[in-house]
Amino acid sequence: MAFDITPYINKNPSEVRALIREGRIDFPTAGMCAGYAQANLVILPPDYAADFEEYAKRNPFPCPILEIVRGEPITHAMGEGANICTDIPRYRVYENGVFTKELTDAADYWKDGYVGFLIGCSFSFEEALLREGIEVRHITQGRNVPMYKVDLFQTVPCGPFKGPMVCSMRPMTPEKAKRAYEITSKMPNVHGAPVHMGPAEAIGIRDVMKPDYGEAVDIYPGEIPVFWPCGVTPQAAVENAKPPIVITHAPGHMFITDILNAELNDYLEAQKKGR
Repeated sequence: MAFDITPYINKNPSEVRALIREGRIDFPTAGMCAGYAQANLVILPPDYAADFEEYAKRNPFPCPILEIVRGEPITHAMGEGANICTDIPRYRVYENGVFTKELTDAADYWKDGYVGFLIGCSFSFEEALLREGIEVRHITQGRNVPMYKVDLFQTVPCGPFKGPMVCSMRPMTPEKAKRAYEITSKMPNVHGAPVHMGPAEAIGIRDVMKPDYGEAVDIYPGEIPVFWPCGVTPQAAVENAKPPIVITHAPGHMFITDILNAELNDYLEAQKKGR
């Protein structure tokens, strides 16, 4: 279903998070708050949090951690005072590995000891692509980005967390795909370079027009599909780990941070070095 992000392109993140909290935005966030990084979310009970943190560290391209939220569901590094349980348009609840419901407010699910993980999102590099004149088809068509489970690319397991990498796809000409590779390879904290450029069948996707998450987009003559590691990968791992409960963002419905895309990579590199 098409939706219009135009009123939200130039708003600042705190304004849009407030509208989300009020229930006035309940659709995908790609293209909102131009310039600012967006993040995926996973909230886990304490018995599973340590294994998931290690799983993310072992799989930094699909699961780059931006912030770990403990105690209250309030963020600091990625947006001072924001709430990961109310400031995302749609959430998904998984019980024993099974997706059971989608909702617009997850506040009732947060309990003492729970840990939230904000994970880097490919929406962050889309701004860089658009700046270089590379069309991002799902934004053009007002759709959620198409995402696929790719069994050929298995993640490195940790404890109960394992499974295929989920990849997001953007069609473009081979020339623009090469330029997109050059741009995104310099952004390792938001998924980095594509993992595949070319026919979807080559990586085991039978029908590129039937994504596992999100919505299909048009692929025009002369274009190839280009696949990036995707922050929905943890949702596939959750299905295998089967914790009693997990709360995630709904695919495409992200947490909008207060960190500029242009500054995110350097910010995270500095965090890693303890500065």
